[in-house]
Amino acid sequence: MERSRARDDAARPSAPRERASSPGETRAGGPPRVPEQARGEHRHEHGHDTPRTGQDGSAPSAEPAVRRPVRRHSVRGQILAALRTALVSGELAPGQVYSGPALGERFGVSATPVREAMQQLVLEGAVEVVPNRGFRVAERTARDLAELAEVRALIEVPVMLGLARTVAAERWAELRPLAEATTEAAACGDLAAYAERDRAFHGALLRLSGNHQLVMVADELHRRAQWPLAGAPRTIRAALVADAAEHSALLDALIAGDLPAVRTLVREHFTGGAG
Repeated sequence: MERSRARDDAARPSAPRERASSPGETRAGGPPRVPEQARGEHRHEHGHDTPRTGQDGSAPSAEPAVRRPVRRHSVRGQILAALRTALVSGELAPGQVYSGPALGERFGVSATPVREAMQQLVLEGAVEVVPNRGFRVAERTARDLAELAEVRALIEVPVMLGLARTVAAERWAELRPLAEATTEAAACGDLAAYAERDRAFHGALLRLSGNHQLVMVADELHRRAQWPLAGAPRTIRAALVADAAEHSALLDALIAGDLPAVRTLVREHFTGGAG
């Protein structure tokens, strides 16, 4: 019986012994112990932090334990938007070479976010790299614009005709404020603002198709069509006003379900220049 009791005692798990462990010490059969502070930082980094009270029992502070660097991406985005505006407005002239440091000084930032933004514009075809000098603004011809207009028409005309047959008049009427916004920018002669609102209007039309890839491709083509030609005169306010008026006319035709008018307006809008 004593032997049986001894075997039972040996088989019964013993109570855990309280013992201080040094940080990083490996337990038998388990992973290394992680200090509580380090575990807390790890959970916060992955979005699984558990709220803890302070030493005085107060509620945890809303200030995050780990601050992620976001300023570089924010600055890069702002510089990219500013460069796109400068391209559309003609401030960055076709054929001219601009260095990262010089543009950084103009925008009040270092050359790094400028170069990063310029690399995106290289991918979009707006500028090209000039080794040891900077970036040259792409020079385009009237033929380039005509080809862009043709491609846009091939994509958007059939889509718009299909939408004109299926989308209710009320949905088209909801886009009236976007058309009016282009009219306001045109009246002010603000080419950069007009370009942005023009793309917003056309994007809203195409989003009714539910085809997100179509919207992205069409927007990229539209952006390229807005870059000025080398040596071309600045777009005058009257041209912008006339282009904006076509937006309202297109909505009128769509609301009325006038397919021939929709086809004509969309084609002429692409070949008209600003839109």
